[in-house]
Amino acid sequence: MKAYLLIETRPGTSEDVVKGIRMRFENVLHADSVYGRHDVIVVLEAPDLETLNDFVYKVIEKDPNIVHTETAITLF
Repeated sequence: MKAYLLIETRPGTSEDVVKGIRMRFENVLHADSVYGRHDVIVVLEAPDLETLNDFVYKVIEKDPNIVHTETAITLF
């Protein structure tokens, strides 16, 4: 299963968030700081929805520099 995580961070912290994400989850394909509505976009692969859920709620949501997230799971 592949998913895109769209992340908004506190001002000036997007690079720290990207580094932390890359270090904490081996299934991250890409994690990049971007300009626009979101500050970070993460592309990851997970074997199942439970693993994806654990990543979002146990890793992403616990980062104090992350303000908001949206997750888009691919259909195929």
